[in-house]
Amino acid sequence: MRPFDYLRANALDDAASKAGDGAQFIAGGTNLLDLMKLQVMTPETVIDINNIDGLDKIEPHEGGLKIGTLVRNADLAADPQVRRAYPVLSRALLAGASSQIRNKATTGGNLLQRTRCPYFYDPAMACNKRDPSAGCAAKGGVSRMLAILGTSAACRAAHPSDMAVAMRALDARVEILGTDGATRTVALDELYQLPGETPEIETCLEPGEIITAVILPAPQPNATQSYRKIRDRASYAFALVSVAALVEMDGETIKTASLAFGGIGARPWADAQVNAMLEGEPPSEELFGRAADVLLADAVTDEGNDFKREMTRRALVAVMREATGMAPASTGTDKVEALT
Repeated sequence: MRPFDYLRANALDDAASKAGDGAQFIAGGTNLLDLMKLQVMTPETVIDINNIDGLDKIEPHEGGLKIGTLVRNADLAADPQVRRAYPVLSRALLAGASSQIRNKATTGGNLLQRTRCPYFYDPAMACNKRDPSAGCAAKGGVSRMLAILGTSAACRAAHPSDMAVAMRALDARVEILGTDGATRTVALDELYQLPGETPEIETCLEPGEIITAVILPAPQPNATQSYRKIRDRASYAFALVSVAALVEMDGETIKTASLAFGGIGARPWADAQVNAMLEGEPPSEELFGRAADVLLADAVTDEGNDFKREMTRRALVAVMREATGMAPASTGTDKVEALT
């Protein structure tokens, strides 16, 4: 690990004043410290924000919830308000990491965690995300954990967060404090940038800006919420495919649907066209299959991750069958996992 300056901020304006070129904020440090040890990230200054009051609260907000950036993943998953009104978020958090990591990891840090692409993590390998214009060693490499949607010629890395997938399905917004003291709020989807030709730019955050909270809209009391994650082992593994779903029925018809996907996208993936084609329709295997076709129309795969097409299709169908009250499909999770 390279030498760096460690500063402790006691207020938001204090943190902003300390931020500058080569600085990184740290809270739980569950991702940043690993990357610093590998010299994938080499900040000149690390600014600890754990002492800032008010950022570790979960509070009612406009009928929904406001979740401070320092709220630990374990506390968020266990919060009675979250478990009751947003169970998809609680389930995603519990699926996301070990209990030790959940005790340290924070809401803001989870949103900003870096990809687990093995080529990004290895400084000996070419990576445009780590070193712009260096090339992408993932091309022709091991692609099992890489994205199939939203990628580019410059980067094939998948976004790793479970929490962000659930928050995307919930239409969460992110509150951001600028270095000028002004606060802005963006939709979660707008926080993340697709790689394009500049994969090193992962979010819309400007230098020195800090996420202060995540805002969840008022819950849908009649919606069924589901989170399904398919991974290589039962715990502490990143998703090959995950699905977060909120589905409200009106008799025998799907009234509203909000789906988001993990493991397959360069960011937490959602497709408004998929949601729209489900709404107003009676649930059926044929409908869910057509929705999967739309979702995967632009998927780019190779031999190493082409299995994600069928795995995503089966996961979508299984989650929608559950959420709409259809009988379980004869092909269950075991056969889905066998595709890997």
